[in-house]
Amino acid sequence: MKINKEFYKKLDIMIPDPKCSLNYTKDYELLIATVLSAQCTDERVNQVTPILWSKYDIYSLAKANSKDVADIIRPLGNMNKRSEYIITIAKRLVEDFNGKVPNDRDYLESLPGVGRKTTNVVLANIYNENLIAVDTHVSRVAKRLGLAKETDTPDVIEQKLMKAFDNNELLKMHHQLLLFGRYICTARNPKCEECLLKDICKYKASK
Repeated sequence: MKINKEFYKKLDIMIPDPKCSLNYTKDYELLIATVLSAQCTDERVNQVTPILWSKYDIYSLAKANSKDVADIIRPLGNMNKRSEYIITIAKRLVEDFNGKVPNDRDYLESLPGVGRKTTNVVLANIYNENLIAVDTHVSRVAKRLGLAKETDTPDVIEQKLMKAFDNNELLKMHHQLLLFGRYICTARNPKCEECLLKDICKYKASK
């Protein structure tokens, strides 16, 4: 299924300024923020990361005390494991790439807490790779709009969306679908009255 121009136009009207919801100024800040965002809202991560980066850069984080880091990221939950993850990531980046995040999928996915979705987010935003990351919002929207089946895994959904959208639109589509799912096509009580795509929505049709 190839997306038509009308679909793009309607998304542009609903989500006119799509961009990454996580705040960052350096490549490693995006990587670590994305790891911290697993099972947590971007808004909460954005409250914690300024404190983290006021105390550490990638080099000092690599040498940080795990308990000190855990205290900072405590509001995100599961702070001990998250602390171990991001300190190990910092150590690996410092040792292997002098603190830089490489354009290397295999390497990134070898880091603790980093899976395909996180890697896609980082490579798309940092290196402008034509990728789309499938999180719970993107997955839900894709299924409701008939772009994927209910039984499709995130990997299958990613492949279907890669085929459906133009390559140069993939990063924009990721942000738009994510924000569309977060604020309009919500898991509970979706705002169907605000949706310009309800004519193709399976969820709306079933109501």
